[in-house]
Amino acid sequence: MAYSSRHTEEGKTAQKGNHPASKRSEKPKKKFNQFIFRDWCKCCGICSAFCPKGVIGRDEKGAPVIQDPDACIGCRFCELHCPDFAITIKEREAPKDQ
Repeated sequence: MAYSSRHTEEGKTAQKGNHPASKRSEKPKKKFNQFIFRDWCKCCGICSAFCPKGVIGRDEKGAPVIQDPDACIGCRFCELHCPDFAITIKEREAPKDQ
């Protein structure tokens, strides 16, 4: 495993990322809502197969169900691959107090 390093003024080697200035404040994670239009869906399972985070599963009849809505990263793979245009992903509105 290779580590990136840099030399300091004193000639010492410092690991990259350990410098106090390299720590950045983290942005709040974006959240997304998932909408499934049941009347349009033919239960093909493409949306659940393409979901990288396992947000969309399938019930006993094969219909898509949202299992873990907060795990959605907003990649929209499900939306882009749905042949019936039966799923939509939208970013949640931030609370007004922030």
